[in-house]
Amino acid sequence: MSKAAELAALIGSQTALSNRNLIINGAMQVAQRGTSFSSAANDTYVVDRFRGKRNGMDNLVYDLSQSSTSPDGFGNSIKLDVTTAETSSADNEYLKIDTKIEAQNVQHLKYGTSSAEQITMSFWVRSSTTGTYAIEMYTEDSNKQITNTYTVNSANTWEYKSVTFVGDTGGSINNDNGTGFLISWFLSVPSNYKTGDSTSWRTYNADGRGYGQTADVASTTGEFYITGVQLEVGETATPFEHRSYGDELARCQRYYQTILNATPLYNYRQTGNSVAKTFTYINEMRATPSFTLTRNSTIFGTVNTGAGTDGLEIFGASTTATALFIYQSGTDVSAAVTATVIGDAEL
Repeated sequence: MSKAAELAALIGSQTALSNRNLIINGAMQVAQRGTSFSSAANDTYVVDRFRGKRNGMDNLVYDLSQSSTSPDGFGNSIKLDVTTAETSSADNEYLKIDTKIEAQNVQHLKYGTSSAEQITMSFWVRSSTTGTYAIEMYTEDSNKQITNTYTVNSANTWEYKSVTFVGDTGGSINNDNGTGFLISWFLSVPSNYKTGDSTSWRTYNADGRGYGQTADVASTTGEFYITGVQLEVGETATPFEHRSYGDELARCQRYYQTILNATPLYNYRQTGNSVAKTFTYINEMRATPSFTLTRNSTIFGTVNTGAGTDGLEIFGASTTATALFIYQSGTDVSAAVTATVIGDAEL
């Protein structure tokens, strides 16, 4: 082979290995909402794109955090720490960690065609509870599911796992900004979630969500960690695709971002009782977001705190920009406040 051919082959192989991980924030680097949640509420995003979720389990108490405990080559992981165990799990009660993938990002998998691609999930896991765990892949558009399992062999030891899922030739995924995949790592599942064989693609039925699982993290106090999550085309797991923090943050901001962070806003009104300030987001969001507004302080002037949300109101929002009304009162022609605006466009 000539030197030119060798170079072309090398470039081709490196290109094929770039941008292959469909998971955002798989190294658990970005945590915009915070890094520690004691007695975590349901649906808490412990790091961006990954949340802890449970159904029922009224005795269970657990903490969620972005942990520095991690395998070689990684700086962070998700830690779920059960501080009060579930004493009696009933039907339909479960505990899991999950993430979602946007539908338009998985079109190359060719679901719904005879050429549907196999995909392989790989990750690092550490748990105080040994046994078999289930992973469920769910496609919202076709309402279908498939599960696979992995085994934690040694307690409190980092172990590398990979599982492969066949492509779904019978269910398509829309080319839009909705949910393509919901991926669930079950930590505890009830008996009625284990009876249906869901090891091949089938119409969703709750009886197969945790098929094959024996481990129960919720039944005793202990810890569960996960990091290095990668989902890629093919039947073989490749080394984790590390991305820079900045790259990962930009991807996460499509779904959640702090648009203003205690930012000073200065107003001058000529008529009326309010002034609108227009601003663009850091990165375009998946959809028009919902907003959390906080007036951190009033620097000078008088704000009508009875209007809007403590004197603030969003209007004319899009996926790229919005306007913020600041309501004034009294005779002052100018006012200044500091405000925090958070946009949420999660799947």
